[in-house]
Amino acid sequence: MELLSQMWSLLGLLTVLQNILPTQLLSILHSLWESLQDALTPYSYFDVPEFLGSAAVDPNDLYRHVHLYLYHRLLLHPPSPPPRLTLSSSPSSPSPPSFSLSPNHSLHDSFSGHRLLWTHHSDTLHDSLEERRSFSLRLPKRHSSALLLAYLSHLSSSARTIAISSRDRRIFTNSSPTSWSSVPFRHPATFQTLALHPELRSFLLSDLDSFMAGREFYARVGRPWKRGYLLHGPPGSGKSSLIAAMANHLRYDVYDLELTRVPHNSALKSLLLQITPRSIIVIEDIDCSLQLTGERHSKKRKADDEDDEGERVTLSGLLNFTDGLWSCCGEEKIVIFTTNYKGGVDRALLRPGRMDVHVQLGGCGAHVMREMLGRYVGGEAEEGEEEAMMDAAERCARNGVVITAAEVGEVLLRNRGRREVAIKELLAELELRINGGCSEELEEGWVEEEEEELEEEAATGREKRRRGRNGCAVREASGGWEKQVRFFGRLRSLTKSESGRRGV
Repeated sequence: MELLSQMWSLLGLLTVLQNILPTQLLSILHSLWESLQDALTPYSYFDVPEFLGSAAVDPNDLYRHVHLYLYHRLLLHPPSPPPRLTLSSSPSSPSPPSFSLSPNHSLHDSFSGHRLLWTHHSDTLHDSLEERRSFSLRLPKRHSSALLLAYLSHLSSSARTIAISSRDRRIFTNSSPTSWSSVPFRHPATFQTLALHPELRSFLLSDLDSFMAGREFYARVGRPWKRGYLLHGPPGSGKSSLIAAMANHLRYDVYDLELTRVPHNSALKSLLLQITPRSIIVIEDIDCSLQLTGERHSKKRKADDEDDEGERVTLSGLLNFTDGLWSCCGEEKIVIFTTNYKGGVDRALLRPGRMDVHVQLGGCGAHVMREMLGRYVGGEAEEGEEEAMMDAAERCARNGVVITAAEVGEVLLRNRGRREVAIKELLAELELRINGGCSEELEEGWVEEEEEELEEEAATGREKRRRGRNGCAVREASGGWEKQVRFFGRLRSLTKSESGRRGV
C-alpha cells in the first residue's frame, strides 16, 4: 500500500512538472531519456513513416512494402496467439475484406536466424484530426548493420511479388491516336487448357520463365529487357488464345495496338512511352495492318512515303518501335506480332532482336486432338473408336490436310457430354477432308506461302503452296505457260462469285 502511495505521488509530481516546465526543456529531457534507453537496450529501432517529409505528401514505398509483407505473413503464417487486426473493405471492390496489423500492436518475424519485431504506430497530431502512421522495426543491435539492408531487400522483393500476383490485370487499346483505354483482363486461357504439342508448351514456358527472371542477365549483356514473338498459322489455330495464356502465366497487362488508329510515327512513340513495365504489346494481323509490307521493293510507294512520312505510320517507325532507341523506354516488355501468312510480313520485322521467337501454329495432331477430346467431353469411348480417330488425324497430317483447334473444338463443344457422338462426328469430319480431294469447296481466295525468297523464285521458277478450305495442299510449278494458263483459269472460276475476298 505504501508503494502504491509513493507511485501516485511520483505521477502527480511529473504532472505538475509537465505543466510548469517550458516545452523546450521537456523536449530535451524526453530526448535524453530516449538516448539513455537506446544506450542501455540491446536492440536498434528503425522507423518507416507512411509519408516522406514534414509535409507528409509523398508516399513512402517502403511503408507500402511493409504493409503488404506483413499482410502476407499474417495470411500464410498466423502467429499464436494472433495479434489484434484491423478489417477493411471497399464498396467498389467485390473482393472479401482485407486485414492489417492494428495500431500499437506488434508482429514477430525471423531472418537469417534472428528474431525481428514490427510494431504499427498511429499518432494523432496535436490540435488536428490528422493521423500519422508508421512502422517501427526492432533488430538486435549487435547484428543490425549486417541485417538491415539484406532484410529490407528481401522484404521489398517479396512485397513486389505479392503485389504483382494479387493486382487486377487489364487489357488496353489505343482508343484515340495518342492515349489508351482499358478494361479488366479476365481471359480464361492457360497453358494447361491450350491445344499445344507438349514440346512446344514446355519450350514456351521455359522461355517465358527465363525472360521474367532475366533482369540481371539483360543488364549484364547490355540489351533492353524485352522479347519478341511472331505467332503465325491459319485462322483458328489458337494465336489469340496463346497470347492470353502467356499474359496469364506472366501476370502481365496486355496492350492491343491497332495500327490503323495511329496517324503517324510521333503518335506511335507517344503510345509507347505510356506503356508500363510488365506488359505484352500485341499487334495482330501485322500483314494487314497498314501497307507496311514490301515498301522498300516499290519505287512508287517509296516516293509516296517521302511525301506522306509525317501523315502515317511507316515501316521505319514500326522498326524503331520494336528494336530502335525508343524500344528501350521501359523494361520487362514482350512484343507479339500475329499473322496468318508469314510470307506477307516484311523480312526486316522478322530478324532476331525484333521477333526473337517464331511460333508456327498449324493443325491439330493426334496428340493434341486426344488431349482436347479428354478436356471437352471426358468419359470413356467404345473400343476402337478413339484409335480410329487418332489414325485419321495422323493420315490428315501425312496428306497435308489441316484441321485447326477451333474447328475441332467446335465439333466437341456442340457434343459435350456425349463422347461417343463427338468421336463419331469428328471422325466423319476427318474422313471427309481426307477423301474430299482439292476439287471442291476450296477456300475463297487462295493463301500463298512463299518457300524461298521472291527474287530467287522469280529467276528459277517459284513454287507455291496453296491450301484450300478443306485443308488440301496443291503444289504448282510456274515453269511453263500452259500451267500458268490452267492456274488462272481455275482461279477465275473459283473467284467468279466473290472475287477479292481473303480468308481471315
